[in-house]
Amino acid sequence: MKTLNILTTFLLCSLTAAAQDKAPQPTVKWKFQANSAIMASPVVSDGAVYFGSLDSSFYALDVNTGSQKWKFETRGQIRSTAAIHNNKLIFVSGDGLLYCLDKTTGKTTWTFKTGGEKLYPLYSFADYYQSSPQIKDGRVYFGSGDGNVYAVNEADGTLIWKYTTGDIVHAAPALDGDMLFAGSFDGYVYALNNITGALVWKFKSVGQRYFPKGEMQGNPMVFNGKVFVGSRDYNFYALDEKKGYAIWNRQFPRGWAMAPPVIKDSVLYVGTSDDMEMHAMDPETGRDKWKINVKFNIFGGNAFSGQNMYFGTLIGKMLALDYKTGNIKWTFLTDAYLSKRLNYFKEDDSRRDDFIEIMTKPNGQWLSMLALGSVFSTPAVVGNYLIFTTMDGKAYCLSMPA
Repeated sequence: MKTLNILTTFLLCSLTAAAQDKAPQPTVKWKFQANSAIMASPVVSDGAVYFGSLDSSFYALDVNTGSQKWKFETRGQIRSTAAIHNNKLIFVSGDGLLYCLDKTTGKTTWTFKTGGEKLYPLYSFADYYQSSPQIKDGRVYFGSGDGNVYAVNEADGTLIWKYTTGDIVHAAPALDGDMLFAGSFDGYVYALNNITGALVWKFKSVGQRYFPKGEMQGNPMVFNGKVFVGSRDYNFYALDEKKGYAIWNRQFPRGWAMAPPVIKDSVLYVGTSDDMEMHAMDPETGRDKWKINVKFNIFGGNAFSGQNMYFGTLIGKMLALDYKTGNIKWTFLTDAYLSKRLNYFKEDDSRRDDFIEIMTKPNGQWLSMLALGSVFSTPAVVGNYLIFTTMDGKAYCLSMPA
């Protein structure tokens, strides 16, 4: 019976791979090479693609050709995904400034100085992002490495209010009505009045033996009276939006679920890190409708087009799934994956025998992400184009199959 089960599994995997091989595949429209790794997600507006890089530069590219329109230099790494509104492009930099640029020219409109940016000192290698600003009703909201959540005036960058948490705030805040929700590395989710900055409630994560503080690193998302957020304590939480109590939580066996959660057709989609799975959940209960193991960590969010869902993994792959079934339609292999994967993995993408030894060398995990072109970004869909960024400093634009 065991032999039969193994044979059946092998045949199913072979059929799945064969189906992918026969399915129409994306083609590369263009590629752009920055001077360092890119963790921020691309944002597309009026024919241009915008993103920041760890080379301290912010880039604007032509969406059709990938040619550079302009480049803006800051004095710190940019791990923040920009917000765009009223021709303003706003993002956080590692130099401790919130920048507002004219999106057409790349010239500075205003800057706001925080108390300073920093990486989480307990394990800085896994503090991947800076907060990504959110804009509403003339106000810009964002978190900072100084532990504050800020609201500043969209027109001129003047401070409206700030709220001080107990640690770094690198998640993007979520807005709903007059409420703002932000996670902090002190292990709390804070619900604030977004007009005044007053505290409405706060929720403390459970914690876990490896991460006892239960740092709230994931971006919160609001849907149907619930706040969804992932923590370093391996839990994914659904909180009551008004009162802040846990409606349900789901603890994953092997690691975090901190990819930005997304709702599509009243289904909750959550990617996981060490469990290496994409889950389609009932948002009311947290129970799976389907899940699929994609064999490597997921940190970026999902994009949708038609019946397809797109997301990347840290091994340097971009996947297209049927979002209703979880069936893989195609897989795009980045340049870095094709050229460097055998430095870490075998032909079937299983770990080499010396994988642990390689990864535990100084900066081993970080160097592997640079080498493999890990995808930390959430892709952008624009017409027939799928645009994403990678840790080897590339931006890709794929022409998707019909």
